Amino acid sequence: MTTDILTKIENRVLTITFNRTDKKNAITAAMYQAMADAMADANDNDDVRSILFTANGDAFTAGNDLIDFRDNPPLTEDAPVSQFLRQLVLARKPMVAAVNGIAVGVGFTMLLHCDIVYLSEAAQLSAPFVDLALVPEAASSMLLPARIGHAQAAEIFMLGKRMSAADAKASGVASDVFAADALAAAAEKAALALSKKAPASLQHTKRLMRGDKDAIAARMAEESKVFGAQLLSPELAEAVMAFMQKREPNFG
Repeated sequence: MTTDILTKIENRVLTITFNRTDKKNAITAAMYQAMADAMADANDNDDVRSILFTANGDAFTAGNDLIDFRDNPPLTEDAPVSQFLRQLVLARKPMVAAVNGIAVGVGFTMLLHCDIVYLSEAAQLSAPFVDLALVPEAASSMLLPARIGHAQAAEIFMLGKRMSAADAKASGVASDVFAADALAAAAEKAALALSKKAPASLQHTKRLMRGDKDAIAARMAEESKVFGAQLLSPELAEAVMAFMQKREPNFG
């Protein structure tokens, strides 16, 4: 049981909080497992009507912990990260995210599955998969271009461009932007409001708005296959070594 992810159910809201503040909430396999388990339980728990993702510290999440990721590569469908990504697709309850700082990699792509995304003014979103010799995940290679257009998504994925809070709102990635000291209250208010709505109506509305879940799952599976191959590639080994040595990678 990890304390790097905190969960609680209160007023029919499941709150999942990143709590690895000394590492900017970089996600380990144990953290993915804790989130996947909490979300799976919530799907069939009538005491949960909405899900709220939050974070302690000054970051939402720096994305995957690269050392843990290297030592525990997700090469099977049962890997904790794979379970978590599946739960994002399977989730029937509406999901709210309160992004208080940087949201890197999966910290960004998971937001594409959330129904309401609130950002602090200091939030920055980035998906530097290519910079790490990887490929997008969480069906983001389909969902992000659909949301903001191919050209802007290409800058984010291929060039590693960061998206500001203001740009995220303008492009439709985020619902609204708040001052840092107002973010938590706004997100909690939204999650609580959702928990009081007619549950069947709300879940049907979420399903209808999300579109073809099978298509999303199929793209996620395709990404996972390529992602797994890249994990075993010389490119990935060089990218991780360069990151650890704080130098530019040399891909030949």
